[in-house]
Amino acid sequence: MGLRTKIGVAITATAALVAVLIGLVVHHRTARTQLETARETMDQRLVAAAEDHVAGVDRSRMIINPDRMPAPLRRAVDDGKRATYLDRSGEVPMLWAAMRSGDDVIVLRHSYRKQVRDLQQLDEVLWLAGGAGTAGACLVGIGLATVAGRRLNASARTAEAIADGDLTARLAPRGGKDEIARLIHAVNTMADALAARLQDEREVTANIAHELRTPVAGLVAAAELLPDGRPAEMVRERAQRVRSLVEDVLEVARLDADAERADTDVRALGELTRRAVRAATAGDPAHAAGVRVIRDCLVETDARRVERILANLVSNAFRHGAGPVVAEVDGGLVHVTDQGPGFPEPLLAHGPQRFRTGSGAGLGLGLTIATGQARVLGARLTFTNAPGGGARATLDLTAAVHATPPEDGD
Repeated sequence: MGLRTKIGVAITATAALVAVLIGLVVHHRTARTQLETARETMDQRLVAAAEDHVAGVDRSRMIINPDRMPAPLRRAVDDGKRATYLDRSGEVPMLWAAMRSGDDVIVLRHSYRKQVRDLQQLDEVLWLAGGAGTAGACLVGIGLATVAGRRLNASARTAEAIADGDLTARLAPRGGKDEIARLIHAVNTMADALAARLQDEREVTANIAHELRTPVAGLVAAAELLPDGRPAEMVRERAQRVRSLVEDVLEVARLDADAERADTDVRALGELTRRAVRAATAGDPAHAAGVRVIRDCLVETDARRVERILANLVSNAFRHGAGPVVAEVDGGLVHVTDQGPGFPEPLLAHGPQRFRTGSGAGLGLGLTIATGQARVLGARLTFTNAPGGGARATLDLTAAVHATPPEDGD
């Protein structure tokens, strides 16, 4: 049940409860006033009738020593009291009044039907007024809940957009000082602070990587001058690793700054996939990946960025998964699968995070770069785990499909 429904139901229930309570109070107060007024009138008539009886004048509605009268009224008269009694036992309610005058009992009675009918009409009016008031309160409640719900939904959508990486998303400020206005101000303030903090972090990361670029290049050059041997190979390997990491950090910084633009041309997706796989596995016979082309197609895209994405996906599959690794082309989709333990849950839930790998070792930028390059291309990159085990990364380039190439027998 949504917030709008809950608020509408709460306001409607409250209005209905108030209408019922007011109706009960008015009903009982009116019934009591009616009975008191009728009893006073009957008592006055009874006194006047008793005086007339003493004077020898008996009125037509006066009953002298009746054979039947309500038992409570008879007991009161036997006790010497002047009393009135409303008898509802018959089809027509009757109001009785009686007193003893000498040896005689003087009784008056009058139909109470008019008062009962008036009270029923009042109840009908109260029900109609209560129903109309409840319906009006329901409409007003739904209207207020709708306005509040729209503002809260806008806040939620903005927060989700910020969580998805859109740091420019903001809520339009509105007048007022209610809780929702404070929420809007808090969301905008949070977005400003988050954007400023991330921008500072990105600038620091980019500056550090840029400053490290020159000394790392010198380190790589110096490593090449070392005499051949196992120690030299280890130094060269570590130097190249540091150099690749610095280049990756700089690439991430450029992607974060939205400074990258795609340079598109029309290429066969199958051939781009083969080239990317060869680049990812070059110089490492132990890492051999298969390429399966189910349906090839021509795509209008940036070939260099597509190869970069696929090479990173294949390298990540070997580094964190297990063979066999297969790149499958099916129309505008390229699936890279492995038989390893699969992607970790945080990655599936939130996407790749820079400087963090599934193993927790850190400094994993391959999938972050692949995601950023896909964003530059306007493509979608998704990560899933197969039910039977293994990870699957899918690059969706269907929006860039240009045509289907003729069959080449592959």
